[in-house]
Amino acid sequence: MKTSLMSLVLGLGAGLSQAAIVTYNWNITYTNANPDGLFERRVVGVNGQWPPPPMNVTIGDTLVINAFNELDVPTALHAHGMFQNGTVWMDGPVGVTQCAIPPNHGLKYEFNITQHGTYWIHSHYKGQYMDGLRAPLILHNVNETYAYDEDLTVTVADWYHAQSDDNLNKFMNVYNPTGAEPVPQSGLINNNVNTSFSFVPGKTYRLRFINMSGFSTFIINMDNHTMDIIEVDGVESQRTTVNDFYLTAAQRISVLVTAKNDTSTNYYLHADMDTVMFDKMPEGLNPNITAPIRYNQGNNFGPSAGTGGVSTFDDFALVPYINATGLPNPDDHVNLTVSFEVTTDGFNRGMFNELPYLMPKVPTINTLLTIGNLSTNPDVYGPQSGTVMMDHLKFYEVVISNTDGNSHPFHMHGHVFYMVGRGEGTWQGDSSVIEWAKNPMSRDTMMVEGEKFRVIRFRADNIGAWFFHCHIDWHLESGLAATFIVGADVAQQRMSLPQDFLDVCTAGGNPATGNAAGKQGLDLSGVPSGVTLIPDGFTAKGKGAMAACILAALIGMGTIVWYAFTDPEKEARAIAENLKNKETTSVASTSSD
Repeated sequence: MKTSLMSLVLGLGAGLSQAAIVTYNWNITYTNANPDGLFERRVVGVNGQWPPPPMNVTIGDTLVINAFNELDVPTALHAHGMFQNGTVWMDGPVGVTQCAIPPNHGLKYEFNITQHGTYWIHSHYKGQYMDGLRAPLILHNVNETYAYDEDLTVTVADWYHAQSDDNLNKFMNVYNPTGAEPVPQSGLINNNVNTSFSFVPGKTYRLRFINMSGFSTFIINMDNHTMDIIEVDGVESQRTTVNDFYLTAAQRISVLVTAKNDTSTNYYLHADMDTVMFDKMPEGLNPNITAPIRYNQGNNFGPSAGTGGVSTFDDFALVPYINATGLPNPDDHVNLTVSFEVTTDGFNRGMFNELPYLMPKVPTINTLLTIGNLSTNPDVYGPQSGTVMMDHLKFYEVVISNTDGNSHPFHMHGHVFYMVGRGEGTWQGDSSVIEWAKNPMSRDTMMVEGEKFRVIRFRADNIGAWFFHCHIDWHLESGLAATFIVGADVAQQRMSLPQDFLDVCTAGGNPATGNAAGKQGLDLSGVPSGVTLIPDGFTAKGKGAMAACILAALIGMGTIVWYAFTDPEKEARAIAENLKNKETTSVASTSSD
């Protein structure tokens, strides 16, 4: 045991001694692309090219991204799944850890790589990554736990023909009271509909699957091949054989696949879209996406067996590589109940605990680090920032109860969490109804099924302000988000905001310091707020309007009833007789004159 441990330490040290500064210069630009072969559209790329190039670094490296915004709208970059320990301002979500990068302005992202596994980088400004600003971020280990011959990255994503701004305006609209999401026109594998893979007989491949969608879940399987899961969202698992697995938006899974020795037959990789949430199917949408796995250049393919968008895979049953039994009891508990309702602005919004998230004027991390001794007061972060205050190093339990009929993927920034429990309906405080995991898997993005709840636990050991949100981008923009503020008092002592992250606010015409409204103390006048559930009761004007409606309705119904019980012929004769009498009276009066 000592020898193997020492070898591991020496090997790791040798690898880290070669650590490098890996720099990517990203000019974020528009270009045109037609990845599904159906419609050419404007996309957001890098250095005039699309798709953006993948990033590859090794644990111990320092990653530098020099981002310059050549668009006509703001932007920001989020390295999805990075802990950003000590560099929370590099995390990327606008309004939480930074101001957006305005047009013709740049910002340098720089952070140490302390993790390994499969990640990705994407815009965290409105729905912009659905316009194409997304790419794999692969963090290589010095000594991999599992052996394989070749490393392949496989991305799946939904694709829209309309710009994300146009789709967002249609979604967040008073004429969309049901909250029907924009449905994609296509699905892509490696940003294309013509992707193929070549397998060499006998080789073992690591396939790193990343779902870079804004909306869609994909079900993955491979014809006549065995897939062994070894990694979930950057966390290694015990080797688990599956026939298929699902990936919700933002999730990642690595599998090992050993190629066949027989080269006479080719096969298909399937990525089937789960269409259960699609309000309607666009004309021409093929939800069953395939990519050939070629052993030879012939056209002889084995029997095809896609899943049709249905899977029995259960990530709750996965077991971590590092044992997670015997977790401590939680120090504190948070309830988050998911719902979708029409709010006072007329929009159908997603929300936690009946309050939608509204972006503050000042990024939450800026407020935390510039507001002084008020940083532990949740009021300074704004009434609709979804603020949850957490003490440093406490072990938290969070229950997410999904009252919606559809499943939703929830992503936590800055941490991974243990998936410790689940159950039916909305959790009512009875732990006996929870199905507990004996050896819970960790990940950073988890699907909560419709009308069910999930229980997660994690150590609040990463100080800063961290977003927790649905990764269906339409739902995030509608308000399905919260902000976890970890160790505000400790952050005040240990951190200060880099000048560049103050300057980017000023360059965009935004306040860089102060409370959520950009002011001092508890003066929050002008902060985004007031978008709430429509009250069950009525205001005075509402009561008056309702009374008038009721009165009008009663008069109308009374008229109908009166007419129904009246003899029409008798009534007509009475009217005629009355008119005749009036004429006789008029003639008599004229004669008298």
